[in-house]
Amino acid sequence: MEDDSDKTPCKYGAECFRKNKEHLANFSHPPKAKRKSEEGKQESKTKKTKLEHFFKPSGSSAVEAENSSSEKEETSTSKTPGDEPKDDSKSDNTTEDVEEDGDTMETVDVKDDIKNKFKVEMPQDFYDLWEFCKDINPGKPSDALLDTLGLQLVGPYDVLSGAFRKHKGATPCYVLHWRYYYDPPEFQTVVRGDAEVQHHLGYYRDDPKELPAFVGSNQAKNGCNIYQQGDNLFAAVKLHIDKLTKSVKDKKKLETIKDLGTSLMTFAKKKDYCLDLKSKSMLARNKKVVTKTFHGAGIVVPIDENDVGYRELPETDAGLKKMLKKIVDSKRDDERMAHFDPLQEIITFVQFANDECDYGEGLELGLDLFANGSPIFHTATRNLLTVAYSLLGRDEFGEIIEAHLDDRRKDNVSQLS
Repeated sequence: MEDDSDKTPCKYGAECFRKNKEHLANFSHPPKAKRKSEEGKQESKTKKTKLEHFFKPSGSSAVEAENSSSEKEETSTSKTPGDEPKDDSKSDNTTEDVEEDGDTMETVDVKDDIKNKFKVEMPQDFYDLWEFCKDINPGKPSDALLDTLGLQLVGPYDVLSGAFRKHKGATPCYVLHWRYYYDPPEFQTVVRGDAEVQHHLGYYRDDPKELPAFVGSNQAKNGCNIYQQGDNLFAAVKLHIDKLTKSVKDKKKLETIKDLGTSLMTFAKKKDYCLDLKSKSMLARNKKVVTKTFHGAGIVVPIDENDVGYRELPETDAGLKKMLKKIVDSKRDDERMAHFDPLQEIITFVQFANDECDYGEGLELGLDLFANGSPIFHTATRNLLTVAYSLLGRDEFGEIIEAHLDDRRKDNVSQLS
């Protein structure tokens, strides 16, 4: 009998289906007798147990899970990523003394504070838009665009405004602050718009350690789609202004909007920001996108010289959507389990892909299940994405998705309300 003691244990153990010689030479597996025993035990498990391993059952439990996002008390003191208590008075007070040109020590402190709270770094246009809004409304920069454009600065901007320092309730979960229902970890909301459709703008980045690839727009009430709006906030706000000028009929209001637009463009050009819908950097990034995913923003993963890093799902987007709809629409758990089998087969393929360093497949499937929105897939989403982000070295995104799935809200997305 071959000695496997010096081999790395295969993470799938007795459930491993791989038979290629290279894998068997590098990884150890339970003896056949033990494997058969484990297989027997697995077969003896009830179908309901298998079902619940991957998604929440139907009935009251699933309904409660979906409704809990709106009903959870915001006074909860449970510790989640981003809950680390901090002395906001220092970082927020320093923002009052930030100089417009160059990085003063105070500016660096504020940037670090935001990064510590939200797990990602904000680009320079984030701070420049704040300066622009301070010129319009020195007393309340967050609301400088509200009356004219219907836009309000939120999320990480609440560090600059001092809103966190003034908050008297439980310590907020920063990574969930203004995180809408369909916002994946790659998306960080910084501007809110029409509350009726939950329109919001945010930075989309492929890696938490990198600066944003573009500014995206989503209307959470209408689904998961993320639309590119330029590579900086000035471009995104200008595009918003362009849309308003085509729809507003009141001449006086239209004139006010155009005046603000002129001021914005003058400021942006002085700072040398591109105001195009798609900049050169965005076009370059789009060439690296391996798949669009359900939300449309696409994903980028490292691909080596041997084309290793991503493989396509064995199902089209249309086919996967039909598959998920059958699962969600099932009336009974046994019916749902039957519809779930094809998805379980895809999840098994993802396990093989991870073994062979094609980490993008699991990332794609996890984001697609998240974009579907049904709490039924939250368990599978958590398993797929935490593994994918870990393998890709994007652990900050893994922390964010875990916190979001624990408290995924359709309303009351501010942690300060």
